[in-house]
Amino acid sequence: MATENNYQEQIDKLRQDLDDLTAEMYRNNFSASQDFNKASNFTTKLKIPKISLSQNCEVGEIGENSGKLYLCSATNVWTEK
Repeated sequence: MATENNYQEQIDKLRQDLDDLTAEMYRNNFSASQDFNKASNFTTKLKIPKISLSQNCEVGEIGENSGKLYLCSATNVWTEK
């Protein structure tokens, strides 16, 4: 009987330690005051393909037509930027 109590005490202690660690992790990693802004610098040129505004596209594609930059804002919809 003494062994069962000892095991239960160990289980309770481990649960408390796990709860403490979980709380500490969330407190330190998910603070509302963290800033995730990042800047990217390219050391090479970005080549933008020439497109026909009638061609199909997937959301996120970019292209150039007559010196203007276009972004595919919805499936098969080119939007001038």
